[in-house]
Amino acid sequence: MRTYSPKASEIQRAWYVVDADGLTLGRMASEVARVLRGKHKATFTPHLDTGDHVIIVNADKVVLSSGKAESKKIYRHSGYPGGLRTRTYAEELATKPEEAVRRSVRGMLPKNRLGRAQLKKLKVYAGPTHPHSAQQPQVLDLPHTRAAG
Repeated sequence: MRTYSPKASEIQRAWYVVDADGLTLGRMASEVARVLRGKHKATFTPHLDTGDHVIIVNADKVVLSSGKAESKKIYRHSGYPGGLRTRTYAEELATKPEEAVRRSVRGMLPKNRLGRAQLKKLKVYAGPTHPHSAQQPQVLDLPHTRAAG
């Protein structure tokens, strides 16, 4: 018996939509990263991009648990001495919620060209609408990622 390895031409990609309203950021990001990588499929192969497309709507309504929004920091560096810039997740969610969600998912993907290709299949929108209705996305329900309370 030989081990089956899918070819790039045999990969079937589906579209999923996730409503982030009331979801915990980290738990949602880990599930989205799993779908982007394709680990939910029986044909998962670590060296191929077998994942599906994911659309996240209502990114501005995502929550962080136990005061992390004010204490957890986002760091950027310009490359120059003294060029370290720091923001909290609360500031990032208030100004650019799409980037806060995208950054969280990106941290859970591989750090190579495969991870960059998988991240391109992620679409994040702050509001409830998205322009991908022609792809007929299925709803990806993540009940265990709901914030308590």
